[in-house]
Amino acid sequence: MRLKNVLMWIGVIAVVVAGVWIFARSRKPSSPVTLDPAALLPQPTPTIYPSAATVIEGVQALSRLETASYQMEKVITAESGQGPLGFLFGDKLLLIAHGDIVAGVDLSYIGPNDVMTTDDGTVYLRLPPAEVFVATLDNSRTYVYDRRTGVAGMNMQLETAARQEAEHLMLQAAIESGLLEKAEENARDVLRSLLLSLGFKHVIFVREMPTPTLVPVPTTPGTAVAP
Repeated sequence: MRLKNVLMWIGVIAVVVAGVWIFARSRKPSSPVTLDPAALLPQPTPTIYPSAATVIEGVQALSRLETASYQMEKVITAESGQGPLGFLFGDKLLLIAHGDIVAGVDLSYIGPNDVMTTDDGTVYLRLPPAEVFVATLDNSRTYVYDRRTGVAGMNMQLETAARQEAEHLMLQAAIESGLLEKAEENARDVLRSLLLSLGFKHVIFVREMPTPTLVPVPTTPGTAVAP
């Protein structure tokens, strides 16, 4: 009885395979039957297992005044192993990169020699140069749009290299478009408003501090004044 059931199922399978073969043969050459093995496989959800310990490597006090931020997008094409053997070792990808560039002024560089006040309520302030604080990709929005690999498989370093190049190019583009100048201008506006709210009458930003003017001391007859 079992042998009969086995033979029956073998017959059913043979009929199905024959039907598929006949159907494929009957189709036009311009529309061949293609089968993507990856489409038949389930796509499991990644599972992440973080370690239990988090190590704090350093703590640093910050006095950074962030005054300008750019959100940028860059399309990067990266490839490796191209040439006559590209079908075997080739790997090429298209990366859509989104990044954040943040600049400002580090107020910790301002010392006593960078601030001067006068009796009429004027304050002279020398700011340090504006600098870039953050230049990084937004991983939630950066993705590989397309990737084509050879038979030997993908180059594991290619996406990393593309991401690093995207960061570098976006930082360069932000600086060339005037990010640091905008950060310095905004820093002056913020500090001017703050100092005026503290009671100063005038706020003057300088590259070089002015020389203080000595107020002559009135003397009376018979009083000696040190030179």
